[in-house]
Amino acid sequence: MTKGKFWTVIGLCLLIAAIFAPIALAAEEVAPAAAAAASAEPPKIDTGDTAWVLASAALVMLMTPGLALFYGGMVRTKNALSTIMQSFFIVALISVQWVLWGYTLAFGSDVGGIIGGLDFLGLQGVGMEPNSATATIPHLAFMVFQGMFAVITPALITGAFAERMRFPAFLAFILIWATIIYDPVAHMVWGGGWMTALGVLDFAGGTVVHILSGVSGLVVALVIGKRRGYGSEAMLPHHLPMTVLGAALLWFGWFGFNAGSALGANGLAASAFVTTNTAAAAATLSWVFAEWFHHGKPTVLGAASGCIAGLVAITPAAGFVAPLPSVIIGLGAGVICYLAVSIAKAKLGYDDALDVFGVHGIGGTWGAIATGLFASKAVNEAGADGLFYGNAGQLTTQVIGVAASWAIAIAGTYIILKLVGAFMPLRATPEQEVQGLDITEHGERGYAYQDFAAGSPITQQAPFAIQQAKAAEVGLNS
Repeated sequence: MTKGKFWTVIGLCLLIAAIFAPIALAAEEVAPAAAAAASAEPPKIDTGDTAWVLASAALVMLMTPGLALFYGGMVRTKNALSTIMQSFFIVALISVQWVLWGYTLAFGSDVGGIIGGLDFLGLQGVGMEPNSATATIPHLAFMVFQGMFAVITPALITGAFAERMRFPAFLAFILIWATIIYDPVAHMVWGGGWMTALGVLDFAGGTVVHILSGVSGLVVALVIGKRRGYGSEAMLPHHLPMTVLGAALLWFGWFGFNAGSALGANGLAASAFVTTNTAAAAATLSWVFAEWFHHGKPTVLGAASGCIAGLVAITPAAGFVAPLPSVIIGLGAGVICYLAVSIAKAKLGYDDALDVFGVHGIGGTWGAIATGLFASKAVNEAGADGLFYGNAGQLTTQVIGVAASWAIAIAGTYIILKLVGAFMPLRATPEQEVQGLDITEHGERGYAYQDFAAGSPITQQAPFAIQQAKAAEVGLNS
């Protein structure tokens, strides 16, 4: 092992020790908590709340295959399947990780304000009855709903390194990232950790989902380097209708993402549903008009990107703000994220292939800060008033939550990449990139024929009518 690899391993060990060392204290905390819970009146299941949360879990699950289509349409033909495979495979990988150890690290009893204890390891003690945290729904319903958040978050990162990361390295990176970055931060914000105690407001994942994935995506893009030919050859989306279909599925699923986070079929869910749709619509408008003004033409890719930016920005605020502020949040998201993608990215020169940082990192940051501006206890008594409702301290709290999320994402992602890279190559070879990852990593093609104009024969898989049509296009039809 080289000196550099040695210190990378030592650094990761120290990070893991810092996260997991306090678990030894968990046994002292669990017993008093259990005794207090036993003395309280047991919560009762509400069938309407349960039905809504389970339906919301299904909606959030659909978002990751929707993301696969959204990303898959934006890459080149030779990388379409490999890009789709990454999101689809994460559904399986993280679903199992969440059941085995992810859920307990995120929502187990608090250990030092940093991570959950091991009381729910392998879902021990997670059953069909509610507990004090899950109120009117089965504990299992809450677990699986949160599990779908854990699934889509690392999937978002894949857009940053699209078309160039090897599948073994991808698998190792995602599994480690979910365990030592996503799970602890989910606990810090939602599971009773130090950000919960501080009062950071994050209704459905502005910090936990979008800042973590967006900032981590930027780190991966910088560490792994630019795609071969980036800046010197066209790298256009190969199938925009697929991308728009994916965006539509994401918009649809986001209602479960945000309104489902009310954890009940109630007025707060209705409010979050309305603010989610309104912000997405407003951001679609502002992105398209900004692009139209800047480049002279409104594009469908801009409309799809704008709606995602609005959905990202409203996520932390959805259950804390009224409809009118959601318009402002959406309009701001469309313009801010457009500038990050079209101007800042070009000036800084990094290759975030599918604009994960510009949309999720920047959009999530704006949304978390905007929550500190527009949050109102009139909307959600369990929340707090923001700056514009007389509480300047909430804005400071939100900025602290944003800064902490950025720091954890940057440091943790860099260490994980160095660790994985010490044992296997992160990136495909130049020859593999030229061929495309569909063939070199998976031995498949996304389409049944190849283009005659590129000098490749049409395969026998293509229907005869398609073969003739393609041949006619290049003047080869007899």
